[in-house]
Amino acid sequence: MSCPVTCAAWVRCGVAKETPDKEFGMQKDRNTVNSAGMTSYGAHSIETSEMSLRSSADVECTIPSTEFLAYRIVAMKILSFLDVAQFTRDGADGNDESQTADGMNVANPGTAEASHKNEHPSDDELGDLKLGDSLATLSVYGSNEHDPYITLKTTEQYEQEDFLIKPSDNLVLCGRVDKDFCSLEVHVYNHEENSFYVHHDIILPAYPLSLEWLNFDPSPDESLGNYVAVGNMTPVIDIWDLDIVESLEPVFSLGNKKEQKKKKKGKKNLSSEGTAKGHTDAVLDLSWNKQSRNVLASGSADNTVVLWDMSVGKPAASLMLHTDKVQTLQFHPFETQTLISGSYDKSAVLYDCRNPQENHRVWRFSGQVERVTWNHFSPCNFLASTEDGFVYCLDARSDKPLFTLKAHDEEVSGLQLSSQIKGCLVTSSADKYVKIWDILGDRPSLIHSRDMKMGVLFCAASCPDFPFVFAFGGEREGLRVWDISKISAVNEVFGNRERHVLASASSAACSSTASSSNDLETAMES
Repeated sequence: MSCPVTCAAWVRCGVAKETPDKEFGMQKDRNTVNSAGMTSYGAHSIETSEMSLRSSADVECTIPSTEFLAYRIVAMKILSFLDVAQFTRDGADGNDESQTADGMNVANPGTAEASHKNEHPSDDELGDLKLGDSLATLSVYGSNEHDPYITLKTTEQYEQEDFLIKPSDNLVLCGRVDKDFCSLEVHVYNHEENSFYVHHDIILPAYPLSLEWLNFDPSPDESLGNYVAVGNMTPVIDIWDLDIVESLEPVFSLGNKKEQKKKKKGKKNLSSEGTAKGHTDAVLDLSWNKQSRNVLASGSADNTVVLWDMSVGKPAASLMLHTDKVQTLQFHPFETQTLISGSYDKSAVLYDCRNPQENHRVWRFSGQVERVTWNHFSPCNFLASTEDGFVYCLDARSDKPLFTLKAHDEEVSGLQLSSQIKGCLVTSSADKYVKIWDILGDRPSLIHSRDMKMGVLFCAASCPDFPFVFAFGGEREGLRVWDISKISAVNEVFGNRERHVLASASSAACSSTASSSNDLETAMES
């Protein structure tokens, strides 16, 4: 049975807490009393600390999990000993009967009965024996490590090692859907150890559509956090703490489901500030501003882009330049005020968020815009992919694209540049293929293509710490991480290419890419 992965995101090494907190431990001071007068605790708190056993008399007892294994071993040994004793007694009875029937036992029958009675006491006599007498030769060890007959040692140590997050571990996040059950899975990926496993998961209230990692903590101490914003089929954006396992509720949420109202007909403003409201439909994409850390942008099926001020938990502005669903957007990696968005209306819009009504630019394409991403090696350039399989590279200061590439046969759902290798582009598509391109010098060439055997591919994400590692999600096979450096063709092209580690800001960033344009529109039909 397939469990689609609809969205994915990475967390840098060294960001996550080494020992995550547990939600049930933090809930102890928040116990509530329900209508029946019973106290409810954090989820799994009782199950984690105790194991419940039911005796033959249906009397419920609880034994601490650390002692349960020792009790169970002793009980198994006792049962095994008693079974052997019963088998020996039954076998002896059978032998005596068979020997008498065959006429081989020539002794006096009365003597035989007496002898048998002495050798094998009755059940009543066995009941009078002390348990210590019957188990005099049974060895009991205080620990499995000392018992030579137990070759499988306890797994608690291994589980504890997997629970700890090392400084060299990346977290890979994905939204997974299984029928009516939706969850956020937190995977641990260690490149050096070649390990990849699910650390914990979080139950989500609705179908996940987008993920965005951020470190903004709204608490007054202004400490750095480890959070993920989740956009889903509702107008509400939930922010979850990744350093807490078994979370019961998000740290905070943006928006309100009550804001769902029918749109009023009338003159449409390009932006509304001060009186800005949240979304009224599903949130399709998210982008966090790394320079102004309290700002989060969201694109929605209600045709709007909302800029959120997370320090107060309210929208700061609503941008309404699109006429159809806004399914992709991204802040500029170095310029705080610059934002790009793509829509079902076959357009991409570049905003100067300081004054979006006066300073914006529009490009038109041949199909719905699936993904947009900035080229962090050429800060004035960005890439856009469409539903008809094309990838465009554009200069924010120019009308015409730098190149147009027919990348796939169907919509290009994943558009990712390597975090450190200039010119390395990876695309994924609904045609089930992942392709690796070299776009250095604005002359794209195909390096490698692979059918991922994952069905339709919904998302792709590049690792921020390792330039050749990418994650993909599709309609089946879950989340997959692929190190493309193991492909010989990739090594030949990119192996000797210089690696660039990007800083938080760049002097190479072009100044005011959005503000230099003023209500410009460019058509790009293919």
